[in-house]
Amino acid sequence: MIDETEAELAVLSVSETWIRSVTLLIQSTGIGMLSAMTLLGAIGQIERFPSAKQLVGYAGLGARVHTSAQTVKTGGISKQGRQDLRRTLVECAWMAVRWSPYWKKQYHHLCQRMVKAKAITAIARKLLVAIWHILTKAVVDRFTTPERIAHSCMNWITQYRLATPLGIRRIDFVRDRLKQLGIDSQLANFDYGGRTYPISECS
Repeated sequence: MIDETEAELAVLSVSETWIRSVTLLIQSTGIGMLSAMTLLGAIGQIERFPSAKQLVGYAGLGARVHTSAQTVKTGGISKQGRQDLRRTLVECAWMAVRWSPYWKKQYHHLCQRMVKAKAITAIARKLLVAIWHILTKAVVDRFTTPERIAHSCMNWITQYRLATPLGIRRIDFVRDRLKQLGIDSQLANFDYGGRTYPISECS
C-alpha cells in the first residue's frame, strides 16, 4: 500500500495542479518528490501566510515565549503546529546538511553553540523560511546550483518511472523544468548515471 501511495503521489506531482509547485520545491537540496508533496499538502496555499514567520509558527518551529512581570524569555520550539510538516522539514534538513555545502556550513556553525538536535531543528526552520520565499516569489533557490537542480529533476522522473505515462523523454522533462525556473540557459549539460545529458536541444 505504501508503494501504491507513493506511485499515485508521483503521478499527481506531474499533474497540471502540482507540477509547478513541486518543481519550485524539488530544486532545493534535501527535498525530493515525496517530501515536496507532503510539504505542499501540509502548507496548502502559500498565500495563507503573509510572512515567513507565520509559516514557521504554523509548523510549530517558532520559539516558545514566556512572559512574567517585566521579563520575557524564549525557549525551545513551540511544537504546536503541524507535526507532519515539522517532521518532514527535519528529514529534509538532515539531507540538506549532508549534500549541500551551504547548509552543511550553516549546520556546523550552529553545532558550535548548541546540541545537534537543536542545530538540525534550526536548519529546518531556516529551510522553511527559504521555502516560503521560493513559493511566494516563484524564484530559484539561491543555495543550490543548476547542475544539482537538473540532477534532482532527473531523479524525479527516473525514480518513479514517469516518462512513459507522460509520453516524454526524461531529458525533455528536465529541460522543461529548467525552463520553468528560467535557468536552462545557465547549464550546457549535466552528468547522471554515468552519462552526460545536453540541456541545449541543439547539442
